[in-house]
Amino acid sequence: MDAPERCAQAFTVAATAVAAGAQVSLWLTGESTWFALPGRAAEFELPHSAPLPDLLDAVLAGGRVTACTQCAARRGITEADVIPGVRIAGAAAFVEETLADGAQALVY
Repeated sequence: MDAPERCAQAFTVAATAVAAGAQVSLWLTGESTWFALPGRAAEFELPHSAPLPDLLDAVLAGGRVTACTQCAARRGITEADVIPGVRIAGAAAFVEETLADGAQALVY
């Protein structure tokens, strides 16, 4: 929530990519890690932006959502806390995904 436009843009681009048929993996890092928890996306509001819960649901339905291991740990977030479908993983998984043949990483 500390950078609402950047946050909304990342979720919007990820959900749009899923709708276009792209293989999507959205990583939640830093303060965005909180959005891995039930109800947190509903607390986010940005005028003229699609509701964050709808965008998150779209990505979860057709892609992958990952919360950074270190970011989650610093906030006391565990696998038992996150929304079903969200995983917690670290740098090795991120590097594996971004270096896969044909992968294109977009970082916001």
